[in-house]
Amino acid sequence: MMNNYTKQPLIWEKFNLTAKVAVVTGGAGFLGAEFCRTLAEAGASVVIADLNISSAQDLGEELINHGSAALAVETDVGDLSSVQKMVAAALDTFDRLDILINSAALDPKFDPEHIFTTTERSPKAELQTTFENYPLEAWNTALRVNLTGAFLCCQAASIPMLDQGSGVIVNISSIYGLNGPDQRIYRRPDQPNQFKPAYYSVTKAGILGLTRYLSAYYAGKNIRVNALTPGGVYNDHDETFVEVYSTRTILGRMANKDELNGALLYLVSDASSYMTGANLVVDGGWTTW
Repeated sequence: MMNNYTKQPLIWEKFNLTAKVAVVTGGAGFLGAEFCRTLAEAGASVVIADLNISSAQDLGEELINHGSAALAVETDVGDLSSVQKMVAAALDTFDRLDILINSAALDPKFDPEHIFTTTERSPKAELQTTFENYPLEAWNTALRVNLTGAFLCCQAASIPMLDQGSGVIVNISSIYGLNGPDQRIYRRPDQPNQFKPAYYSVTKAGILGLTRYLSAYYAGKNIRVNALTPGGVYNDHDETFVEVYSTRTILGRMANKDELNGALLYLVSDASSYMTGANLVVDGGWTTW
């Protein structure tokens, strides 16, 4: 007896990205690198766009050594010329651009690698600055990267997508674009108070607005635009942080860094072909209560 499903494409074929070209901004970052590996495993050629060209090149070599096609491009997402060069490099190398993932963002971290050091992107002093005293320069810098950067990348990538008659954009938001940060989880006894800065919530909420706008703007153009909203992802955080954060989630823990990959692959593939203007939340239940 013939199975009625034998005439239909296998569901797994819908996740196949062979012959697709994907650009990942912030591609050498903690989650960006995971996204690049996932896309490569699904068959895509991957453009790793990152300000840290050395790390991007290392990841590119890793993907190539595993049999994938990859290109590292030094990219400042807040600079129009840099973004245009990124898209041009993708087209010159692979002749098309099918997928854009906007993962690049400034995000003050509270894991050990960042919180006890001073860097340009995440100075400890910034984490201890109240809203009332937060510097305008830092606010403008974050908007330039987190929101204007996504705008510029969508703008540049949409041109070849329109020419091709197809494309997929995924913008990475955050639970803090849906809910205000619970500043209590960043407090430590006998230490100055620390804060998740206002710009992070504002820019991640803006990402959701940009996603909805573009999905409607490209109606009838075969360009789908969705958002992926992660919760907190474990990166060697101290036990106190993990415990306090975990009590806020229904699943009682932080995400592992690979637990967003399935959702990402779903959004960029034909498996989500009837989905646009949506926000896929992967947060362990943080925003449910």
